[in-house]
Amino acid sequence: NHKDGFTKLATTGYFDSLTFNRVIKNFVAQGGCPDTPEGFGRSPYLLQPEFIDTIKHVYGAVAAGRDDNPGKLSAICQFYVVQNRNGLARLDGNYTVFGQVFKGMDVIDAIVSVEKDSTDTPLTPVTLDVNIIDLTAEELKELGYIVK
Repeated sequence: NHKDGFTKLATTGYFDSLTFNRVIKNFVAQGGCPDTPEGFGRSPYLLQPEFIDTIKHVYGAVAAGRDDNPGKLSAICQFYVVQNRNGLARLDGNYTVFGQVFKGMDVIDAIVSVEKDSTDTPLTPVTLDVNIIDLTAEELKELGYIVK
């Protein structure tokens, strides 16, 4: 459901007017719909968690943002990319991972290094341009992903 929701938003251009609104070196680059003091309670894009023990917060993992709601509902309109090369195991089982960056992590590494304010918001907005690219199993293998 998370992958399908993200894909639908991406293919309709939803993300393309938004920014990376929270960037933290050795943590994540997070973007999409802005979080509000009230959280995501009124978002039409909330999904039940989909935790899978074998899918972890490794370097390049793409996961759904959420506020501190007790049901751990995700706001699929907000996502983050794990930039910590050692992964973020403490997030496993708390946030839904639904994708993986296979190429272009150098761009994420640069984004988390931009100048930012005290809330980790880039001083110069970093605009999103989200595109879905379908890859075959062979193409994934060439990019270093082990197809099971």
